[in-house]
Amino acid sequence: MQIKGSVALITGGGNGIGEAVAKFLSRHGAKVAIVDMEQTNIDRVVKDIKDAGGEVIGIQANVTSEADTAKFIKATLEAFGMLNIAVASAGIIHDGMMLNLDKHTGKVSHKMGLDKWQPVIDVNLTGTFLTLRDAAEAMVNGGWEGLLVPISSVNKVGQVGQINYSSTKVAAALLPKIIIGEFHMRGINHIRCVGIAPGYAATGLLTGMNQDMLKELLADVHIGRLVNPDEIAALIGHCVENGAIDASTLEITGGLCYPNGIAK
Repeated sequence: MQIKGSVALITGGGNGIGEAVAKFLSRHGAKVAIVDMEQTNIDRVVKDIKDAGGEVIGIQANVTSEADTAKFIKATLEAFGMLNIAVASAGIIHDGMMLNLDKHTGKVSHKMGLDKWQPVIDVNLTGTFLTLRDAAEAMVNGGWEGLLVPISSVNKVGQVGQINYSSTKVAAALLPKIIIGEFHMRGINHIRCVGIAPGYAATGLLTGMNQDMLKELLADVHIGRLVNPDEIAALIGHCVENGAIDASTLEITGGLCYPNGIAK
């Protein structure tokens, strides 16, 4: 499969990794549908791509909604007539410890509530499932060659303070094996699934953090810097065009040596 002439759908396409993927695929000749919750982000990215000569539409949608998922799949097909690449990049973080103790009594003073647990599960896991499920349905029914891309994280190995986020990312990392196992059983061999698991990426969350804390994080990264979102996008582009990459989750971490926070 070639990027040029393909149609790509990217959730979370209004910023961060999703934005980088949308712009990379567009530069290489794909028609792009961007899905995001924030209309201002959609408008900015759509303008950037159009100004660069690309073909793009933007759809405001909530990836946790089956109705919205159906809406953005339908909009993509109506605009471009097919769907070849689906990148489920929408994600959120609500970090916190499962239990916090009172420093005087040693008893539990606070515990993670569903207000931090459920939204992360809904967006990162359920949203990814719905996006890939309905994109795959369109690809099967249309008979189009396709690639499904869930976005995992190096924190799939488990990160203290991210029990909610890490749980979703280990699940996302498993999706390619399970989905392709099902496809193989059903004789669906024109659609592949490849997960991408970035390490510390140069998105707003990290570039805007305390620089001393960032320096401490980068001390465990072999290349000594954040991974550029364009590098992640380029890896996805490689997966599109290399038909032998399938049923796997690939890490792109810059050589993160201690992904679960274990001290040297």
